[in-house]
Amino acid sequence: MTASRSKKSRSAKPRKEPVETLHFDDSDRVRLLAGAGDRHLIMIEEEIGVRLAAPGGGQIQISGAEPKTRLEAKRIINRLYTRLEQQMACDEADVRSVLTLDDSEAALADSTVIRVPRGASFMARTPRQADYIRALNDPKKSDLIFGVGPAGTGKTLLAVAYGAAQLAQRSVERLIITRPAVEAGEKLGFLPGDLAEKVDPYLLPVWDALTDALGRTQMEKFREDKRIEVAPLAFMRGRTLSRAIVIVDEAQNATRAQMRMVLTRLGEGSRMIVTGDPTQTDLDNRQPSGLPEALEILDGDPAVKIIRFERKDVVRHNLVGRIVDAYERRDAKP
Repeated sequence: MTASRSKKSRSAKPRKEPVETLHFDDSDRVRLLAGAGDRHLIMIEEEIGVRLAAPGGGQIQISGAEPKTRLEAKRIINRLYTRLEQQMACDEADVRSVLTLDDSEAALADSTVIRVPRGASFMARTPRQADYIRALNDPKKSDLIFGVGPAGTGKTLLAVAYGAAQLAQRSVERLIITRPAVEAGEKLGFLPGDLAEKVDPYLLPVWDALTDALGRTQMEKFREDKRIEVAPLAFMRGRTLSRAIVIVDEAQNATRAQMRMVLTRLGEGSRMIVTGDPTQTDLDNRQPSGLPEALEILDGDPAVKIIRFERKDVVRHNLVGRIVDAYERRDAKP
């Protein structure tokens, strides 16, 4: 009896694993979807427990899982491919976003998109980003929007993308972006060049965001036409900013007096977006940040919208979220 069973076992053919193949029209998009070294496919494999392969020819193969799990893999892959069809990015943050959003949240994210004419498109990657973009896209509800929270949550990039879109659509005449130059009274004096050249290092992140949104050619044209202005916060004093989108970036580094000054620059036909992280001020201890005070006294005003981002909204890099967590745990210790 034992020999018979052994013979049957040796002669039995291995069970063939079910394989499903998705076919796409654009093989270049499939390569972008898969990522360098199939990194994006590996992320999906590790998260939901499937085996994925991109053999070429616009195909992605799914195997090694129950039918329900293979269906989930197809949903994720199709959503990422749709993003690429809509000229959106597909990086590791996008993959993580699609992996963590359920169907209802994903549908909501699809409806919260900033599209820059002749530029890039930006889709919400988290539910809080969706709230932020909805606030930006609804000028009837709020003339002043605060986006506050940890680094890497997309506060500045989405604000700049919205401002760039409004400028490209000619809904406003100017896009004005300002941020404090914290060391303007000290170390900048030792740098060569005129004042504009001295403060330019503080403004490079803003120019990077504008290039991401508009593309370098369109950004340079708007800059030459004086339709884009990027300047230190001190340059806003005494001005009335009308028919413009005004972005106050790194607002945690504005003093109370500076915050009061810039908030009262808002003119007719303008909207203001204030971004910053109240926990990361670079001000001297003798100069309290004006951002927490502004959030406190303006909370509840019907024309003001406050979006508070959290660690789970970090989309810059997976490690950034863990860094934020580590510092928050340290700060919470007595």
